[in-house]
Amino acid sequence: MSAQIQPAEPGGQAGEGDQPLIIGWREWVGLPLLGLPAIKVKVDTGARTSAIHAFDIERVKRDGGQDWLLFSVQPIQRVAAVVRRCEAPLIDIRRVTDSGGHSGDRFFITTELHLGPVTRTIEVTLSQRNDMLFRMLLGRTALKPGIQVDPSRSFTLGRVSARQLYAEVPAGAES
Repeated sequence: MSAQIQPAEPGGQAGEGDQPLIIGWREWVGLPLLGLPAIKVKVDTGARTSAIHAFDIERVKRDGGQDWLLFSVQPIQRVAAVVRRCEAPLIDIRRVTDSGGHSGDRFFITTELHLGPVTRTIEVTLSQRNDMLFRMLLGRTALKPGIQVDPSRSFTLGRVSARQLYAEVPAGAES
């Protein structure tokens, strides 16, 4: 697999014909509109919405008064030196309940997801995942239609070298 998650062909669909795309419980995805060529995700069919660890979130007005979010992301787990500043239009603020039963309001954005041969627009919440191993959770709505998860497998779509993508990754710190 190349160092960057490549976009699918235009109109790229999940699976071939009627066959679903089978992915593992953890995979590498690309979020090119956020300037993230690759980020390792935990695929969680128990979570409705995808979530990304974001901090230093700023809400600003742009484009004739539209709300935008400026935020920072650490795309490589356990490597705090790699930080990317991202921006996206705010699409909503919703109350979300996490797996621990805690409820709170979260910012929602949409962005383009590259997952193997699939390219699609997904909703993502900006959340505090600092204590979590994975910087991003890929929820079940991002998987529909045509993607199934085999929880016994990992990285079915290939691995990515974080060091090739992010120059700040120290030697030996690949995840």
